[in-house]
Amino acid sequence: MQTDSTELTLLHNRLTSICREMGVAMMKTAYSPVFNEGFDFVCSLFDREGRMIAQAEYNPSMLGAAIYTVEWMLNEIGVECFRQGDVWVHNDPYRGGCHLPEHMLLKPVFHKDELFGFAATIGHIAEIGGKAVGALAGDATEIYQEGLRLPPVKLMDRGEHAMDIWKILMTNHRTPKLTWGDLHAMLGSLHIGESRLIELLEARGLSRTLDETKELMQRAEAWMRREIEAIPDGEYRFEDWMENDGITDEPRRIKVAVSVRGGEIIADFTGTDPQTRGPINATYAVTAAATYNAAFHLTDPQVPRNAGCYRPIKIIAPPGTLVNVQHPAPEIGGNSETHCRIIGVVMGALAQAVPERAAAADGATGCNFLFGGIHPDTGEFYANYHFENVGWGAAANHDGNDAQCAPLAISRNVPVEVFETRYPILVRSLRLLTDSGGAGLFRGGLGTERILEIRAPEMTVSALFDRMRIPPWGLQGGSAGGTTSISIRRAGDSDFRLFTDVFHTVTPSKFSNIIVRQGDLIRIVSSGGGGYGDPFQRPARKVLNDVLDRYVSPQQARNLYGVVLREGEGTLSFDEAPSRTMAGERGAASVNLKA
Repeated sequence: MQTDSTELTLLHNRLTSICREMGVAMMKTAYSPVFNEGFDFVCSLFDREGRMIAQAEYNPSMLGAAIYTVEWMLNEIGVECFRQGDVWVHNDPYRGGCHLPEHMLLKPVFHKDELFGFAATIGHIAEIGGKAVGALAGDATEIYQEGLRLPPVKLMDRGEHAMDIWKILMTNHRTPKLTWGDLHAMLGSLHIGESRLIELLEARGLSRTLDETKELMQRAEAWMRREIEAIPDGEYRFEDWMENDGITDEPRRIKVAVSVRGGEIIADFTGTDPQTRGPINATYAVTAAATYNAAFHLTDPQVPRNAGCYRPIKIIAPPGTLVNVQHPAPEIGGNSETHCRIIGVVMGALAQAVPERAAAADGATGCNFLFGGIHPDTGEFYANYHFENVGWGAAANHDGNDAQCAPLAISRNVPVEVFETRYPILVRSLRLLTDSGGAGLFRGGLGTERILEIRAPEMTVSALFDRMRIPPWGLQGGSAGGTTSISIRRAGDSDFRLFTDVFHTVTPSKFSNIIVRQGDLIRIVSSGGGGYGDPFQRPARKVLNDVLDRYVSPQQARNLYGVVLREGEGTLSFDEAPSRTMAGERGAASVNLKA
């Protein structure tokens, strides 16, 4: 017998609310800014068969991967081995994970001694050992250089700390106090999830709740299939490139053929380049999460996010390639840089089917900047993982968002005040970067420029960027977005230079363990989003407003939009240039689709 739709909606909302409350608890109690300011975590609930029944809207890159992580843990541990009060921890990318910093904590939930399911959270632990502070070494050549790797092991044993595991963690992490605090924030989150689930089960009963969650999954699957059926059947191909792997300065191709047929999407990555020596390889879970993310961008956001909505989406990722790395290759950048590119190629393919729903490429990089050392004020070791927001691609009916986390996550930048309070760094400036958004009928979102001054006698820095040479593509005649960069001005110098020029790194975008000193300035530029549509079709009044807002320079207004500005008595007005109907000077890499 089917449950009333209203009852199911109430159950779905209550389960989702539990996940959100878990996230709030973690955010308010965690020690690291990447948690309490950056929201680099996720909270979800699973039934006893390991099927996701609810999740909150935190980090999509972890949400898609969580279903594989839990599946692996249950298969390896065995459901019969879970006991009340146990919490298991796991961060192994080769066991269904994303990348090493992301630790899953899994807690069984019992009702009257019968297992109902699990509360789960994944969080980015900011420092886990490895060759570079913060783990994201841009030049790692094997996973053993990327940090401490844990198979599924007990963190809590029937409510007591499994001290052997805690000692291993505290000994191998450079900032053990932060690790201790963040893991306990995650434990508190699981306690909230467990308590709220038990309250729900007391009210509804275990058997009824299990039956209704199965029905929720069935309805989510049916809804997603209807959404996919609205996309024209066909096979759509797209490819893009990672500009290098950090070990060799050569581009690597990601290729996909997306088949839409019978209410299903099959993303086939056959033809993608082999896995690399450097750390840009993605695990299967990362590739799956990115594919789900792209599909969700083009379908109804109201579809319930549980195991059912994932079922109509299939992934073929050949082992040993950039999108399904095999042990022991490094993978730390796969869940930030390559993840972004996989979202982009799937979006680019599906844009050919539904251009009215699609967007041009976003900035598609985390601009991952890691630093650490001995704090001159406290004498203690500090470490920080910093990411920069990027411009999003323009769509068929609106400009791209400015300075937003790349679509793999909804993480936030750490406020400048928090940044400067905790670390020996001064933020000299942080601004939206004029002209970084791709030109178009709808303009790409702007990237940012951040200039940091080193205030410690010595600091170790690492970076893992992309999109420094291959810009985010535009759509339907729109221009490409601006590229990224990271550069340094040594104390006493007058110009910023790339790290390759100063420190002779193999690539300008990926390196580790560079020593910088007090007074050095580091400039981080994030990429802008691609434009959508012919820039000459953008209303001249909008171009004028863009110039007044410093989103677009007068030179770009003339060259790319065909709008000539004239100055008079403290105001600007415009003429439409005679060449406005011509193609004009356009940015590179626009993808034109059939209507």
